[in-house]
Amino acid sequence: MIRNIIFDWSGVIVDDLVAVHKTTMLLFKELGAEEISLEEFRKEWEQPYMLFYNKYNIPIDLEKENILFKPLYKSVSLKYPSKPYSSVRETLKRFKKSGINMIVLSSNAEENILEEVERFDLFGLFDEINGGVHDKAEVIHETIERNDFNPKETIFIGDTIHEVESGKKAGTLSAAVTWGYQIEDKLKSVSPDFIIHNLKELESIILN
Repeated sequence: MIRNIIFDWSGVIVDDLVAVHKTTMLLFKELGAEEISLEEFRKEWEQPYMLFYNKYNIPIDLEKENILFKPLYKSVSLKYPSKPYSSVRETLKRFKKSGINMIVLSSNAEENILEEVERFDLFGLFDEINGGVHDKAEVIHETIERNDFNPKETIFIGDTIHEVESGKKAGTLSAAVTWGYQIEDKLKSVSPDFIIHNLKELESIILN
């Protein structure tokens, strides 16, 4: 039985793909790299996200990326605001009503997540929110222990192979959603326990 869910945020709960792609391309341009299409971005996206920059030989480290990305994203998101995926709030409320413990483990800045929680009326649904996590595999054990979760009763739901691999490393179930950052073929390559195409499938897995 699944009693606990660890959610990634971007690409799972909230759709901010266009804003992140456009922000990243502004960063590419600023650092002298050629822009890539949204389609290529999804095919090549990696996490921890510095792996993605390294793939394109972008001359940047994690500290500099954080400094440059945040103000660019703030500006871009005014034109391309994030939004929750359709019916995700109702799904989360059903999980909460069923006694499922839910926490967030995301590379997205915690200030962004908290703002979106309020803007999308998601307040009170999550037991814990952890943002700004570059490598989830490094902190997932601590997260599980801090929340007193049994890994065998826990599922990590993400949209990249990084979440799948992090969940496997921690002994949890793993689920990959296909509506986020990485394409389905790439997600299948690491054999998650579940490939999820819509919220009805997710509810069936969690509640049944």
